[in-house]
Amino acid sequence: MEQLEFFTIPNPCKGVCDTNPKGFCKGCYRRREERQYWLKFSDAEKQKILRLCRLRKKRDLQEQTRQQPISADNTSPQNSFEF
Repeated sequence: MEQLEFFTIPNPCKGVCDTNPKGFCKGCYRRREERQYWLKFSDAEKQKILRLCRLRKKRDLQEQTRQQPISADNTSPQNSFEF
């Protein structure tokens, strides 16, 4: 059973308008077709696209973290603190 939405689902565009090597927008993580036909999708389709975008962003951030260089003392730059 589909849940009724009381508010319209806003366009997730961040105004970046550039794509990564996988073809996803660097701002909102939508594919070209998802950006192009956003207004034609039903609310259920938009919710599905937004869920996919969150997963794509999470995966992209994980890949970026893995690609960070390790410093000379074998700690990542994020984890080194000086007190």
